[in-house]
Amino acid sequence: MKKTFKTLTALLATATLAFGLTACNDKEPAKDGAKTISSLEQIQKDGKVRIGVFSDKPPFGYVDAQGKSQGFDVEIGKAIGKDLLGDENKVEFVLVDAANRAEYLLSKKVDIILANFTVTPARKEVVDFANPYMKVALGVVSKDGSVITDLEQLKGKTLIVDKGTTADIFFTKNYPDVKLLKFEQNTETFEALRDGRGDALSNDNTFLFAWAKQNPGYTVGVKNFGDQDVIAPAVRKDAPELLNWLNNEIQTLGKDGRLKQAYEKTLLPVYGDTVNESDIVVEYK
Repeated sequence: MKKTFKTLTALLATATLAFGLTACNDKEPAKDGAKTISSLEQIQKDGKVRIGVFSDKPPFGYVDAQGKSQGFDVEIGKAIGKDLLGDENKVEFVLVDAANRAEYLLSKKVDIILANFTVTPARKEVVDFANPYMKVALGVVSKDGSVITDLEQLKGKTLIVDKGTTADIFFTKNYPDVKLLKFEQNTETFEALRDGRGDALSNDNTFLFAWAKQNPGYTVGVKNFGDQDVIAPAVRKDAPELLNWLNNEIQTLGKDGRLKQAYEKTLLPVYGDTVNESDIVVEYK
């Protein structure tokens, strides 16, 4: 998912100013003023890591009836917390929206973003991405009886998207004849689709496959388009030690089977045999 050009420009300017005011070597003044420590060391000292996840994107990130964060991204976050701090309960999950993920990093409201953050060149200008853990492309879902099976069918119609996502950017750039109805949150976009305020909805295909299966009457008629991208954890650009740790951690989670376990726990029950694990999870050997 991409930010709009103006928003990304503003974010980059904010990041540049912030990094100009503080050292860019992953060192921050210690609270006691005795020495400088890295972001990674600060997390370990505090005994808590703050990870940004979605609240409304099941099965990747959502809040259950007990008010607890659940989903594929959350399982990965728990594994990170256990390996980094020795206890998955030392993770503080912070709820974010698609449009504010980079801002939450830059303003230091979170240490890591795990909210289905697609790696793009524009975003790399603002944040640093670790090794990827998931593959993704775009898709389009629409109501049975009027299923959209080709992007050309959207011309002159209304397409619902989340503001600041790859779907938003893709259609703004490539399909100016498609009217975009934009919302901040996933819940709003799907409510608009159900209410008939749009002819179709575009989002990550991995998300749409799950949603359509859980919501009879809708079909992902366009299963794959746009770039074949990957999703990865993101950190601030002034946190190279944390980035290096995450790079090694994602490889470890892939090699020791914990990415597979997270898939089997959260995604397999939803996808069943309609999606192959190898099409979703990045493999590390």
